[in-house]
Amino acid sequence: MTEQAITPPYATAPLLAPPAVPGAWLPAPRPEVLRAAAVAGADARRADREGRLSPATVEAVTDAGLPAHFVGRGGQGAGSFSALFADITALAQECPSAAWCGALWAAHGRFASCLPERGRRELWAGGPDVRIASAVAPPAGSAVETAEGLRLTGVWECVSGARHSDWVLLATPVTGPSPEDGRPETRVLAVPAGELAVHGTWDATGLRGTASDAVEACDVLVPAHRSFPLTGMLDGTGNHGAGRAHRAPAQLAGGLIFCATALGAAHALRRAWSGWATGGAGGRGPYDSPAVRDALAVSSARIDAAHLLLARAAFRADTEPVTESLTAVNQRDAAFAAGLLLEAANQLFGAGGAHVRDAAGDVQRLWRDVQTAARHGVLRMEPAATSYARAEESWPDLA
Repeated sequence: MTEQAITPPYATAPLLAPPAVPGAWLPAPRPEVLRAAAVAGADARRADREGRLSPATVEAVTDAGLPAHFVGRGGQGAGSFSALFADITALAQECPSAAWCGALWAAHGRFASCLPERGRRELWAGGPDVRIASAVAPPAGSAVETAEGLRLTGVWECVSGARHSDWVLLATPVTGPSPEDGRPETRVLAVPAGELAVHGTWDATGLRGTASDAVEACDVLVPAHRSFPLTGMLDGTGNHGAGRAHRAPAQLAGGLIFCATALGAAHALRRAWSGWATGGAGGRGPYDSPAVRDALAVSSARIDAAHLLLARAAFRADTEPVTESLTAVNQRDAAFAAGLLLEAANQLFGAGGAHVRDAAGDVQRLWRDVQTAARHGVLRMEPAATSYARAEESWPDLA
């Protein structure tokens, strides 16, 4: 493919200052997202402390159009992966928890397009700005077909943003009314959030504001038109959306969108750490130490390298023919970028002094957020390496 000009990464600039460059891999974040980032940033410490986003942050993220990104507003078509990557990276520089929820609300709008037409009309009856949470991996609970619909029961863990969502997509094995009906089919059921119980189970190291709690369904009746096969969602063949992004397999851009939160948090961590290293306003700080200067140089290069890898992956997801090989390359790059971000965050944290590790400080909060986001199962290198090795035989020119 022809190399393109690249918008400079945000590592050495004020929040999201670089404008878009014609033909660039990465568009500039939208003004609405920058406004949401300002609201979320003002509330980020409280979100971390209290374990949930504020109503103002949820409203700002919704108004910025993230839940509607792949749905479209006002006659506009679905957004691109590159645009979403830019928006989430921007938001994560101010509040990683808000960015994580915003990314998932956007992605789940794409998944919900797999619903039959009647189900889609019900879910988006009030407009495109519907916040959708999800628990699809691994499937849990169980559902039984009845004459009225599907009877759903079970508990699903780690449902990010469940307390702030309007609907929840839940993957579960569905069986017929009798044992003779054969093997269960794993389907995704769309359930109004108000019909589920939310249990406050989320107490993770980082991304604490996501409130990724467990949800429970107790014999909830789900009409059949609010369900679809999981396989069609994962490989993109079951999506009814008109845009290119709707037909893409989940893994084509799933990893890079997850990693965007870790990337934004790492940029913010580097800035907060530099504030300590320079000794604050007008002071002489630890920058005088060769070890500190080395930590800054190497970690910032790792963050920039991760940014370029992810930006290129997003550009490919938007523009190149969708193949198993392309999906494998993007999985590889997202997993490798996550590793770079972990190395950078750990190097900065390790080179800091006692004040850097203060429990109330931004450096340790952002370090925790990078750890949690970059260690998500989608970003593990082992399955990414397996997919890449399998694809290499069919595409010798993998780069």
